Amino acid sequence: MGNREKNPRRNGAVAPVAAKNDLNGIASPILEPGLLGFFKRLRGTVGLRLLAAVLLFSSLVTLTLTGVQLYLEYDRDVSAIENRLNEIGRSYVGSLAESVWNLDQNQLELQLNGILRRRDIRAVEVRETIDRPNPIRFVVGQRGTQSLISREYPLDHLIQGARHQIGVLYVEATLTNVYRQLLDRTLIILVSQAAKTFLVSFFILYVFHWLVTRHLVTIAEYVSSYNFVRPPPPLRLDRRPPRKPDELDKVIDAFNGMCGNLQHAYGELRQANVELERDLAVREQAEENARKSEQRFRDYAETASDYFWEIGPDLTFTYISDRMGAFGADRDKLIGKDPVDLALAAGADPEVMREHRARVERHEPFRNLEYARRDFNGPVRWVRVNGRPVFGSDGSFLGYRGSSSDVTKQHEAEERLRQSQRMDAIGQLTGGVAHDFNNVLTVITGTIEILEEGVKDRPQLAAVAQLIDDAATRGAEITSQLLTFARRQPLQPRKVDVNGLITETARLINPILGEHIELKLELAKDAWSALADQSQLSAAIINLAVNARDAMPDGGRVTLESANVTLTGPDVSADDEVKPGDFVMIAVTDTGQGIPAEIRDRVFEPFFTTKGVGRGTGLGLSMVYGFARQSGGTVKIDSEEGRGTVIRLYLPRATGQAAVEVEPVRAPIATSAHEKILVVEDDPLVRGYVIAQLGSLGYKTLSASDGAAALALVDQGAQFDLLFTDVIMPGGMNGRQLADAVLKRRPGVRVLYTSGYTENTIAHHGQLDPGIALLKKPYRKSELARKIREVLEGG
Repeated sequence: MGNREKNPRRNGAVAPVAAKNDLNGIASPILEPGLLGFFKRLRGTVGLRLLAAVLLFSSLVTLTLTGVQLYLEYDRDVSAIENRLNEIGRSYVGSLAESVWNLDQNQLELQLNGILRRRDIRAVEVRETIDRPNPIRFVVGQRGTQSLISREYPLDHLIQGARHQIGVLYVEATLTNVYRQLLDRTLIILVSQAAKTFLVSFFILYVFHWLVTRHLVTIAEYVSSYNFVRPPPPLRLDRRPPRKPDELDKVIDAFNGMCGNLQHAYGELRQANVELERDLAVREQAEENARKSEQRFRDYAETASDYFWEIGPDLTFTYISDRMGAFGADRDKLIGKDPVDLALAAGADPEVMREHRARVERHEPFRNLEYARRDFNGPVRWVRVNGRPVFGSDGSFLGYRGSSSDVTKQHEAEERLRQSQRMDAIGQLTGGVAHDFNNVLTVITGTIEILEEGVKDRPQLAAVAQLIDDAATRGAEITSQLLTFARRQPLQPRKVDVNGLITETARLINPILGEHIELKLELAKDAWSALADQSQLSAAIINLAVNARDAMPDGGRVTLESANVTLTGPDVSADDEVKPGDFVMIAVTDTGQGIPAEIRDRVFEPFFTTKGVGRGTGLGLSMVYGFARQSGGTVKIDSEEGRGTVIRLYLPRATGQAAVEVEPVRAPIATSAHEKILVVEDDPLVRGYVIAQLGSLGYKTLSASDGAAALALVDQGAQFDLLFTDVIMPGGMNGRQLADAVLKRRPGVRVLYTSGYTENTIAHHGQLDPGIALLKKPYRKSELARKIREVLEGG
């Protein structure tokens, strides 16, 4: 064979000329100087893995044999200890029983010490088991908790011809010495075996490298430089030829034969390239299919949405993506159906669908077509559809490709935005009207008291005065309800005992309901306290009860209920202003006619009523709704025609330092008024009325029409005890700013605000700022007198 020819270069390989310059760096490891070069070339070779395998196998064998040997030695040592324990049981039980019976403690101690001196014995104990006072118990040595062997032997004594157990001998032997000896043996065996294994493995590695690895490197060099255009001469190895061909010789022969076959195959490959040209038609068809597929998905990307669809020339579905399943539909059942017919069957607007069908029949693209339809699962959804026509290369119409999106949440958000904007507009209008209207009502309600006093002896005029008083009171109530609905009524939230408030309010509701309606209370015994304005909450419950009464003209039952409720994320997901947490629920249930579904969403709108002209303002439920939202809660309604209505009012649970029990209002002690009050009011009618009323109460007054005039009086040295100022005033300075400026100059001055609409001056988020005293317009003389005294006396 060619690889057996003698060659004087015994330390290298005969490589092709073309490969020598490129592979000089891949030299045989044996050419490197010393062991360092050998190990350097060893990294990443088969030899290193062979060394690791030999070491691993040798280690496993060594550990297994060592473990078996150590186990046998351990078993032998433990058996020796057990034999010693058994010998102790045979040798000492009788004498120890005699010593226990004779109560010979000295003899017991000697015997136990003798046992303890035996090898590996750690502790010995004798204890008497006879039931008598102070039984004997001797312990020598120190008992352990681990690595030990213990035995107990009964101590029997012959009493009246029968053996009776009088005690127990407990012997404990330690295995510490056994473990120490095993550890020493283990270290000796492992060290010696490791050294032997390493030396043998290293020798095997070196022999393997000399006989195999270096020749494999030569083969690799030959393969890396092989060139089909200029084939090198056959491969030969630089080594002493063996007597018989070995595996390497067979590999070289097979490799040289393979190179010949590759040369032949290379020629055949050239011929195969000619034949491949005949398949160009197939290749072009594949490219066309790929182009169509790419165009399809590009169309989907351009009309990005929730699910994709495709309709054919007959305008029926030919493809629907898997996402359609999210709408509760079986997409396989929709294939072959007309999408316009499906939308009409699901309740879509016929006019919108007719226009859409006409556009599709004209083969026009469409975008952002939106319509409402019933979902396949039942609820109504808003759908947005985009599509574009598809034409063939010859201009023929092939159908449409497009996508559809569920935009229900977007529509709901837009509706909430419109509602919020409408509420804000109503609030702005209400605030402006309330400010001026309450000023007028303040003068009317104040002066009517004077008129009533003057005509009390003339019944006809007194009746007219009472009508004026009632009308003014009604106007004030309507203004307050408007402000409450618009969430611009300043609240004074306190910790309210809900059950107590419902019970007290029920006493007021009973006469209102009449004898034909039953009032029932179902109050939770452990109901939490609510954080709310007590008077507004009572008014809200009364309003709900009145609405329940009006829904039962033929009689029925009204139920007032309280309960503790914890609202989680899903409960408030549709309400952006309510946060999850603990709430107190107050429910008003009636057995009346129920609310029709078509008007159920409008019942909280202001001035919306079904009672007819002159029978209601339409502000009752609006006030309840505004009060609940301003208090950090919400209102939910559940009604069915013919089965009654349940309105649930949710108010936040009272917790923390801010929740203070409401104390009963004490009537101010009548005192002689001698203080001076600075009145700041921009409305001349109200200012004149207030000055007159304060004068009749005995107070001295100073007056100013705006903040600048009031500060001028202060800077001139005017002395007064109380600043009584309107909140909303012209001139660039409101009441809060005026009070802050006055308090900087006169820190001890008391401040009382008055207003029919505070905006966000002294109240934020619907609640009065801490430390603020406010007299709401309109007010009567008695209310003015009481509030003035409360502030002056620090109440």
